[in-house]
Amino acid sequence: MSNRLGYDAYDLTDDERELAAMAQQFADEVVAPRSYEADRTHTLPLDVVAQMGELGLFGLPFPEEYGGQGGDYFALCLAIEALGRVDQSLAITLEAGVSLGAMPVFRFGTEEQKQQLLPDLLAGTALAGFGLTEPEAGSDAGATRTTARLEGGEWVINGSKQFITNSGTDITRFVTVTAVTGEADGRKEISTIIVPNGTPGFTVEPGYDKVGWRASDTHPLTFQDARVPEGNLLGERGRGFANFLHILDEGRIAIAALSTGAAEGCLDAAVDYATKRTVFGEPLATRQGIQFMIARMQQRVHTARLAWHHAARLRDAGKPFKAQAAMAKLTASDAAMDNARDATQIFGGNGFMNEYPVARHYRDSKILEIGEGTNEVQLLVIARALGVA
Repeated sequence: MSNRLGYDAYDLTDDERELAAMAQQFADEVVAPRSYEADRTHTLPLDVVAQMGELGLFGLPFPEEYGGQGGDYFALCLAIEALGRVDQSLAITLEAGVSLGAMPVFRFGTEEQKQQLLPDLLAGTALAGFGLTEPEAGSDAGATRTTARLEGGEWVINGSKQFITNSGTDITRFVTVTAVTGEADGRKEISTIIVPNGTPGFTVEPGYDKVGWRASDTHPLTFQDARVPEGNLLGERGRGFANFLHILDEGRIAIAALSTGAAEGCLDAAVDYATKRTVFGEPLATRQGIQFMIARMQQRVHTARLAWHHAARLRDAGKPFKAQAAMAKLTASDAAMDNARDATQIFGGNGFMNEYPVARHYRDSKILEIGEGTNEVQLLVIARALGVA
């Protein structure tokens, strides 16, 4: 987060400024030099993930009693934005590790589950995934077909999940899956169940060959009579889908922060390239068309940052934030995609080469308009808040 308008343009405390500066320095000095090779080889650098854990990034919004840093969600999003500026794959690893891995346990787990699972997740020495999406249940998560039935004190799980982040690394400890556990009032009863990696009948399929986020770990999962103890139920039975919707609202703020970082990474690269690239004997930046394009890029970054800041402050204050999170995610993901397109255009032919960060941002940013609820879903959430849907 280079903050071209300066920190004074944003209402940050001294501690938040210090955290943002630390995360930005780590991103520039440790993450960025590894990004091209990690993307090229589709490899998540677990040694960098370990360093993120040592810095306390995975524990930022959690209490110290579980090994956290005692911070808030805003602090987490500052770190995610800083990482997203240089490497979206590492940023989504942190975002998913916290929002989809640790947060459901913290929010809905028993005290025993928290004590057992959270310390390693918050230290970054373990990761966890959340299995919601299925081949026919994406935005319509209520169409879940994966089932779990109780048999002899165990949940017997059958079904499949897809696009599950952090599900197949060497340090992945478990995935939490949504499954139909019965019916209530003629509707599916959906619950969430913790499934440890290595459980017989639980298979992590080979990773995807993705357009973007290529260093991020993403797999389909299959369950064939996978058995786990009845005590692996996470939260109240039948509340799995409702609980996850709350987790998803929070996650949209984090995705907005990641998107803002990506948008700014494109802006920084465009400014640097336009001031150094000579065309017809003059810097490219002397062309008014380029100046206007870059000015628009700055406008998008600033607006996106204000949007996620507002949503995160509401969330941390315990106030309603669902619509604001949707608006932040919509605004910021659009900004990331638009800035990636403009930056690639400014770079010309070089923008089509993967060794340049703008090319990776161009490939990476599209998923920001899809993941954690498509932008069409965000529009629906906003429309419902206005009472017109």
